[in-house]
Amino acid sequence: MESLRPQRLQPGIGFGAASTGTLRSSLRPGVTVPTAPPQPPPACVSMSVSASSGPPPPPPPLQLHSLGMGGLGAAAGLGSGGGGAIGLCGPGNPAVLREAVEAVVRSFAKHTQGYGRVNVVEALQEFWQMKQSRGADLRNGALVVYEMVPSNNPPYVCYVSLPGGSCFGSFQFCPTKAEARRSAAKIALMNSVFNEHPSRRITDDFIEKSVSEALASFNGNREEADNPSTGIGAFRFMLESNKGKSMLEFQELMTVFQLLHWNGSLKAMRERQCSRQEVLAHYSHRALDDDMRTQMAADWVNREQSVAGTIARELAATERELEEARLAGRELRFYKEKKDILMLAVGQLGNANAATLPSGC
Repeated sequence: MESLRPQRLQPGIGFGAASTGTLRSSLRPGVTVPTAPPQPPPACVSMSVSASSGPPPPPPPLQLHSLGMGGLGAAAGLGSGGGGAIGLCGPGNPAVLREAVEAVVRSFAKHTQGYGRVNVVEALQEFWQMKQSRGADLRNGALVVYEMVPSNNPPYVCYVSLPGGSCFGSFQFCPTKAEARRSAAKIALMNSVFNEHPSRRITDDFIEKSVSEALASFNGNREEADNPSTGIGAFRFMLESNKGKSMLEFQELMTVFQLLHWNGSLKAMRERQCSRQEVLAHYSHRALDDDMRTQMAADWVNREQSVAGTIARELAATERELEEARLAGRELRFYKEKKDILMLAVGQLGNANAATLPSGC
């Protein structure tokens, strides 16, 4: 029976792919399935704090929807379009978001560097270096990475990736590239600071409350929560496996499952009778890397070759989601990875077309 496992775990791509392969190749993503629509941003939380206030205000309580688990009933009961935002504000009230960000930055400056103007880019880098020096497990180091969106005219947009993989973006109208960089650093610093709050940790109490919320949302019963073969049981299994981790750490893991759900891989593996626990156990220890991105991009190339315009439609929808999430100050890695994978697919498609041209062209 063990020899059948690679075949059952193989997602396949549904375009004439063979149903056999090695364990490495059998776990590759594939097969498109409609993804659950992105959740609307949580309600705004007012955080008016004066420049002379004390420590940063505590973040709002960590909720089930903050973990991007709104689509629990979809596919394998994992992942949705929702992001892992801290739930401060939606795009409908950007003033509240700006107020909250500035309050945290001022408070951070007061308690780390004294009064005066703070260089948020330097402060964000120093924050993560401080975490590393205190024993934080940062596998890829403490470097904060910025990425400017190519543009010759304002507004300029900048993304920042934190050492663990979480991504945030400039959330204001930025007339200069430097301002876009500062805007991205501000929202990332606020989330980094809040992520240290005890309420952002996955505890036994949080797990029980989250499972109860999931049961109520999907009209489930307690037996489902104790059965790892159900969606809610798989959710509980994931939470218990990540006990003690912070919200951002858990969201970094959830991004992998969100992408697998978006790409149809979870559905495909379930159709091959692969248990949720097998999928969770494998992908919980697999980082999102270039190999996985390339495999997903290849699947989108196959879909495009089957139905012309597939990539263009998905890319347009993804860009809208990314823009809305960025302006709302939400965590962006899921949306950003989707866009990068689709752009990679466009490149692969171009290379494939070029390879079929006559040598004289």
